[in-house]
Amino acid sequence: MEANTIIGREYEQHIINGYLESGKAELIAVYGRRRVGKTFLVKSLFNNHFDFSFTGLYDVTRAVQLSQFQKYLERYSGQKVKRPKDWFEAFDALKTYLDTIRKERIVVFLDEIPWMDTPRSDFLAAFGQFWNDWASLKSNLKLFVCGSATTWMLSKFIGNKGGIYGRVCRPIWLAPFTLGETEMFLRNVKGIEMSRHQLVKTYMIFGGIPYYLDMLVRDTPLDVCIDDLFFRQGAPLRGEFDFLFRSLFNESKMYRNTVRLLATKLKGLTRQELMEGLRLNEGGTLTEVLNNLIKSDFIRKYTALGKTERDALYQLTDLFSLFHIKYVEDHNGQDEHLWSKLAGKGLTDSWSGYAFEQVCLHHIPQIKKKLGINGIICNVHSWSCRPFIDENGTTWKGTQIDLLIDRADEAINLCEIKYCADKYVITADYEERLRNRQSLLRKVIKTNKALYHTFITTYGVAHNLHSGIVQSEVTMDDLFE
Repeated sequence: MEANTIIGREYEQHIINGYLESGKAELIAVYGRRRVGKTFLVKSLFNNHFDFSFTGLYDVTRAVQLSQFQKYLERYSGQKVKRPKDWFEAFDALKTYLDTIRKERIVVFLDEIPWMDTPRSDFLAAFGQFWNDWASLKSNLKLFVCGSATTWMLSKFIGNKGGIYGRVCRPIWLAPFTLGETEMFLRNVKGIEMSRHQLVKTYMIFGGIPYYLDMLVRDTPLDVCIDDLFFRQGAPLRGEFDFLFRSLFNESKMYRNTVRLLATKLKGLTRQELMEGLRLNEGGTLTEVLNNLIKSDFIRKYTALGKTERDALYQLTDLFSLFHIKYVEDHNGQDEHLWSKLAGKGLTDSWSGYAFEQVCLHHIPQIKKKLGINGIICNVHSWSCRPFIDENGTTWKGTQIDLLIDRADEAINLCEIKYCADKYVITADYEERLRNRQSLLRKVIKTNKALYHTFITTYGVAHNLHSGIVQSEVTMDDLFE
């Protein structure tokens, strides 16, 4: 198979090719965040040549879905097909057509399968019967399904407790591009050359989502592209945030409100704080919303080192959502050059710092590789402590550590993440703060592990009288490995 146009995805391609060469029927489910490139991957692997392919339609009735399914069957088979009255008849018609094919391998692709499962459509029951009674017995059949509604894919399809329980031979989760893959995509596919700093800025806005990256225009400055995509009249990504949530979740308003609330407290909120902020009396609905947002890669749940599950924090990690809420959502459309002006005047510093922190959290494997600990078992945490007076009457100031890497080799990396336009300068006051924070951490979590100061920055740490406190460094370039 020719797959030269695919950027990255080597592991996924290897897995898929293995199942294609098996001597039995295979049901392969590809899922991931909307716009991440699931359809592109499958279509590129097969050069868009399928024995049958159909894409579910967003927000239409069962009758419309079935009507379109019929038309695609007629197109592929070259025969007139009776309009199916339900999905059972639709899959019977598909069986009849596929039975006429005499090939070593039959490949079927059902894209956006969650949209086919309209209310009271019995789609899953019909699909289960199709697979169990017929398709699973066709040793040369390879059936691919894709879906952007991650929660539906995981709970109703991959984790189905009914007729298709355990039938998916391999679920494949497709992640956003890394920084390295983003660089390859823009250079090799779009012909866009950027500095590493510009690429990081791009990632801080689009989060490695290929669909958005594909909208960047060659020979147009990045800030101008951002203006055109978000702030110009009729900008194509201005309404993307709302559509993204409507297409992924039922009751999408609750999901949007939860994400908006998390955007107001960048270090994260506890479940109780979220309930209070959303004015909820009971937490059953919130539990479902939070779990679905985690599964869909919009937020993360983390427990700070030394804290209990009750103190777990939920934090917004989707960079596209953060940018939209911070700058796009409340923009009144009066200034089509808003981003160029804000960026040019340095008015985006607070957002930049947090967004860069999230970029780093999306690249933990690269950080571990640079530190030479990618072969060591590690747990990743954040940590914060409120001011307190200890048993000896000593007053300790509160503090927060961006990233802790708790290692099985009896060491902990205390990582400071700093986004800046030049080398980061450690002052005498900051060195003292770092030492005090190290002492505070050791006192509170009561550890005997070695504590190492690690700085993750764009251009590294400037060497001066106070930089000796830094035991290890990770720069922006290291995140591209």
